[in-house]
Amino acid sequence: MSKKNGKSLYLVALALFLGGVGYLVFSGFSQNSVYFLNVSEALAMPSDKLQSIRLFGTVAPEGIARLDDGPGVRFLLEDKDSPGQTVRVMYRGAVPDTFKEGVEVIVEGGMPQGGTAGEFRAKTLMTKCPSKYEKENRKG
Repeated sequence: MSKKNGKSLYLVALALFLGGVGYLVFSGFSQNSVYFLNVSEALAMPSDKLQSIRLFGTVAPEGIARLDDGPGVRFLLEDKDSPGQTVRVMYRGAVPDTFKEGVEVIVEGGMPQGGTAGEFRAKTLMTKCPSKYEKENRKG
């Protein structure tokens, strides 16, 4: 009889374990899910849907300005396929050395709540590696 109780105890423990793992996976995905959009897709969405997204685009040649009150930069992010489509981005933090006009970047953040389609507030700024690092451009 004790063998039967031992099996049921293991089954209950397994069910609790699997339920806990399932809950952790579900809550992790729902809290950390972020849309990945290019600029034209973001401009087509309502601003209330742009609270937590990643934007991909190219740094426009005009409008790059360092922040006066600390490290960071303001710039125009343009759509890679439609350069006329742009979003103004403000990023506070260390700016990568490879950041310059024409570079492809990914910014993560959102539009201020309740605001109109204004300035995108970026929490992270990542640049694509320059072409000098690509295999076909290396000598040797």
